[in-house]
Amino acid sequence: VQLQASGGGLVQAGGSLRLSCAASGRTFNRDVLGWFRQAPGKEREFVAAISWSGGTTRYADSVNGRFTVSRDNAKNAVYLQMNSLKPEDTAVYYCAGALRQWIVVRSNEYLYWGQGTLVTVSS
Repeated sequence: VQLQASGGGLVQAGGSLRLSCAASGRTFNRDVLGWFRQAPGKEREFVAAISWSGGTTRYADSVNGRFTVSRDNAKNAVYLQMNSLKPEDTAVYYCAGALRQWIVVRSNEYLYWGQGTLVTVSS
């Protein structure tokens, strides 16, 4: 599976962005899909994940209430709506897929990854 993330950019604090991630190569409608991010000089961290049905989601405490993850299995795509952005949200954002029935948050449980898209939030 190949993932292509898009939608990153420069936004002012308090603004919004919507990231998209499209898959090719196979359908991922039975996979858990997640978003991770990595800020300069920091380790990659979990942001959000969604179950294959879309019925279950999970968020990092730092983004809960501001970010929303969703998926469209018909389009083989996953999205991350980011509102009320803060400078500390600045990072490269990655989408990833895990061959799991239940949501997982550790990056080493995700089998395939997108190339990342840069989000920069100015103060």
